[in-house]
Amino acid sequence: MADDKEREGTELVVAEYHRKIKEAFEVFDHEANNTVDVREIGTIIRSLGCCPSEGELHDLIAEVEEEEPTGYIRYEKFLPVMTEVLLERRYRPIPEDTLLRAFEVLDPSKRGFLTKEELIEYMTEEGSSVAAFWILL
Repeated sequence: MADDKEREGTELVVAEYHRKIKEAFEVFDHEANNTVDVREIGTIIRSLGCCPSEGELHDLIAEVEEEEPTGYIRYEKFLPVMTEVLLERRYRPIPEDTLLRAFEVLDPSKRGFLTKEELIEYMTEEGSSVAAFWILL
């Protein structure tokens, strides 16, 4: 009985994921032929709440691409892979509290913001501060 309820719950979750994946995919399926430009896959994945690194995105694209790459991804290949990604909670965004702690390293005076000049300095000159930021992430 418990197994039946668990299976039913999983089926509902999968059905909801399929609906969301289909909706996100259709936004970029401009010709309504169940394909999207491979360059749109990152946007689709991010719209589903996933934040893969560029390397992870390339790996995912390689997994859903045809044997002979055409520049397009078919929905039939994308759906099972993306469903698995969502079920496994892969590529989840960095938690807000972690980002806040990292930001606080760059904002020691606790103003709650960085100026454009400070950001440029950190990105171009302050290797140790930026490194600390990424270590916290």
